[in-house]
Amino acid sequence: MNHVMKFYLLIFVLVFNASANAEPIVPVPEQIPGAKRVDAETVIEVAGKLKNLVIVDSRIPDDRKIGYIEHSISLPDAKTNCKSLAKIIPSKSTPTLFYCNGVKCGRSVVATRIALQCGYKHVYWFRGGFEEWKSKEYPYLHE
Repeated sequence: MNHVMKFYLLIFVLVFNASANAEPIVPVPEQIPGAKRVDAETVIEVAGKLKNLVIVDSRIPDDRKIGYIEHSISLPDAKTNCKSLAKIIPSKSTPTLFYCNGVKCGRSVVATRIALQCGYKHVYWFRGGFEEWKSKEYPYLHE
């Protein structure tokens, strides 16, 4: 293999690896039809009222090392589908909340839309995500 081909191969590998580890490019809307958008205070309120609330962390596992909301279940958006949701949320009437890193992260958008498409009825979306949670100095855990 000549030097030029090695150079192009190296560039390809670097670009591929960078894009594989990057946040997905998903526009983060103000609202998701069918889901109730909540802020950090409402997350606390809803979790206090709804004892069966399932909180889904849609981020990649490395993001949970930074911290995560207590009692949340890790299910990255790329692994979210009707079957994976059914394993952690057997009843489609169970209240479920999705979050990711914050307003620039589209992972919870993807997961929330999938849950709605799968027929989940009581879906909450924490748009501000972990960024908002942490900025308000609410407690969180580390892996």
